[in-house]
Amino acid sequence: MITSRQVRAARALLGWTQEMLADEALIALTALKRLESESYKAVNDNTRHQVMKALEAAGIVFLDSDRGRGVLLVTNSSPEQRK
Repeated sequence: MITSRQVRAARALLGWTQEMLADEALIALTALKRLESESYKAVNDNTRHQVMKALEAAGIVFLDSDRGRGVLLVTNSSPEQRK
């Protein structure tokens, strides 16, 4: 399960506003604000999935290990992958 901190960090890496992510994920801005708040556990699983898909499509990789959680922004190096 992605956390509110991961979503905020992913947005920061991408330089996206909450409005931009809500548009990309096709969710309501209020739902995203709830996901990014400390009450993120009360968010619908479909909303969480839509946000995760939108961020992953933009190059975000969600990390989860025994040492902690985080995010990584990967960039495509080949011209074909940038299309």
